[in-house]
Amino acid sequence: MTELSILPILLLGAAFILLCIFFYYVPFLLWISAKVSGVNISLVQLFLMRIRKVPPGIIARAMIEAHKAGLKTLTRDELEAHYLAGGHVERVVHALVSASKANIDLSFQMATAIDLAGRDVFEAVQMSVNPKVIDTPPVTAVAKDGIQLIAKARVTVRANIKQLVGGAGEETILARVGEGIVSSIGSSGSHKSVLENPDSISKLVLSKGLDAGTAFEILSIDIADIDIGKNIGAVLQMDQAQADKNIAQAKAEERRAMAVASEQEMKSKAQEARAKVIEAEAEVPKAMAEAFRSGNLGIMDYYRMKNIEADTSMRDSIAKPGSGPSKPIKD
Repeated sequence: MTELSILPILLLGAAFILLCIFFYYVPFLLWISAKVSGVNISLVQLFLMRIRKVPPGIIARAMIEAHKAGLKTLTRDELEAHYLAGGHVERVVHALVSASKANIDLSFQMATAIDLAGRDVFEAVQMSVNPKVIDTPPVTAVAKDGIQLIAKARVTVRANIKQLVGGAGEETILARVGEGIVSSIGSSGSHKSVLENPDSISKLVLSKGLDAGTAFEILSIDIADIDIGKNIGAVLQMDQAQADKNIAQAKAEERRAMAVASEQEMKSKAQEARAKVIEAEAEVPKAMAEAFRSGNLGIMDYYRMKNIEADTSMRDSIAKPGSGPSKPIKD
């Protein structure tokens, strides 16, 4: 192929690229779609959106949807500003259209504020029209008679549009409902009364206004299931009895140890007394020998003393139980 034959192909390729760039920055078909739908927007505005890094398709489709739904107050500048702020333009417009059809008072400023706060404004509008049911986890509480009850509740809530910005979420609702169930069961005199009238829990919990300061309005609280758990009162009494038993055993062991120590002390004192007696008895021969040497004790005095000791020993042996004069032996 010659250079003259390649040139038309290059020109056609360049023209195609230029056309793609032109239609990218000047969305002619999107402008026609907006005009056919009755939305007043110019090609220059669509071109400037590309320059400002705003997708013209999102803004144009949102304006078309709002115009067809009868929302005449929405402007292009407001939608662009919300997109540049990081919001979801299509979600906000869907929410405004749904709120308008459901006769819910929702302004564009409120919808954008809810969206920028991180909440799904369209889902909130749907929940306001169609309430949501939240199942609570099992809540454990103990009645006054010591019986443990395990309750499950179903909470029907409706979104409160005015409280979506700054209002507490589902976790707070579940926590407050759980607290109310525990308080209601704990104030009951018997677990049987709770089983007979589970609606008393719902009435007590609803009367506390648990949805104050939250993004929801509680419509109803229904007790779905109540199971009987442990006998906490009996378990506590058993634990207390075991603790008392351990204390009594410890005190008895302490008294036994003190008695053993006292006995050992008495034995030690007795041994000391016996040692002193033996020591004193050992001094008697020395004293007698000294008396003989000094002439204070004679032989006859010594014999009389021995006779007295023998007589005393005989009398002691006779006085002991079971002892007495021996019977004569018959031939």
